[in-house]
Amino acid sequence: MKYFIIAGEASGDLHGAQLMAALKKEDSEAQFRFLGGDYMAQVAGMKPLIHYRDMAYMGFVEVAKHLTTILGFMKTARRAMLEWHPDALVLIDYPSFNLKMAKFAHERNIPAFYFISPKVWVWKEYRVKQIKKYIARMFSILPFEQEFYRRHDYDVEYVGNPTVKEIAQASTQFHDRAAFARLNGLDPEKPIIALVPGSRRKEIHDNLPTMVEAALRHPSFQAVIAGAPSIDDTLYHATLLPLGVQLPVLHGKSFELVHHARAAIVTSGTATLEAALLRTPQVACYRMNGKKYLYKFYRRLLKGKYVTLPNLITDAAVIPELLLHQCTPDAIDSWLQQLLPDTARRQAMLDGYDRMARLLTAKDCTASTASGIIQYLHSHARH
Repeated sequence: MKYFIIAGEASGDLHGAQLMAALKKEDSEAQFRFLGGDYMAQVAGMKPLIHYRDMAYMGFVEVAKHLTTILGFMKTARRAMLEWHPDALVLIDYPSFNLKMAKFAHERNIPAFYFISPKVWVWKEYRVKQIKKYIARMFSILPFEQEFYRRHDYDVEYVGNPTVKEIAQASTQFHDRAAFARLNGLDPEKPIIALVPGSRRKEIHDNLPTMVEAALRHPSFQAVIAGAPSIDDTLYHATLLPLGVQLPVLHGKSFELVHHARAAIVTSGTATLEAALLRTPQVACYRMNGKKYLYKFYRRLLKGKYVTLPNLITDAAVIPELLLHQCTPDAIDSWLQQLLPDTARRQAMLDGYDRMARLLTAKDCTASTASGIIQYLHSHARH
């Protein structure tokens, strides 16, 4: 069968590649067209129609500035669907774009499936109406989403979380700390503070300088940047130039870097879940255009108490969330002082990680999702 898949960011590319591999295992005749990245391209054996790095705009201002470009991408995707006639549209998060594509597919009797729900439980809850109308089946990767959607009279299946499997697989290839330092030109005597500033250029520009300022207050540690797969070193170096410092940037080694770090400073998103599963204490932060007034505006839109995945999954303040104007070098540093030594606060965070891991379970989510999609297509083809 023919699967048209859309992933609009780095984590979606990784999850999309795992799902494509699972679909190929279940369906020996699987064919793909996709918007995504390099991981998906490796599985499909072809380039994406549009690379996610060209689609990665966040926030009202950034989307408005690039609206013409985004609309052009949507036109390209729609034209490709009309020409190729896929059996299924598979969407991975990225709701502003993907829900419009779901409507387009629905109007043409192409079943749309969602793997990784939009975060409607945080904000824009009105999107649930669109999901119920246009999505044939939702495959959830967060356990609390079942109850959320049940309250909206919509059944979703919790299939497990892909990050659990990805980290379990990656960890089998980790070196010991001394070998990791030697192979990557790091000081084997200095413990590491990992800086994970996101996968989008704007995120990196907005968050990395603040992260670095905080980390440099701990000279007995070495700060190391986890490089995003679609971003070359020039952006990192240019961003740090005003600070008069250059730091090592490691690409394709984020999991191992965070694993070996004493603590991590992480841009809010999937990376907070990754750090938690790797059992590395972390400070989550997110800076963007705007100051205190914008924080108050967003807080009025947000539905829940938390925004980071470890806190949402456990329904507890497992990790600190420093958002917008709250994300300062002083605020990050105050948390690093509590997390770098062996303290009760550090142990409490690790205990919270253990509770989170038990809730996630070890289900193979991509295999379950692939099976669910194919079963739906077969059953509906007979009627």
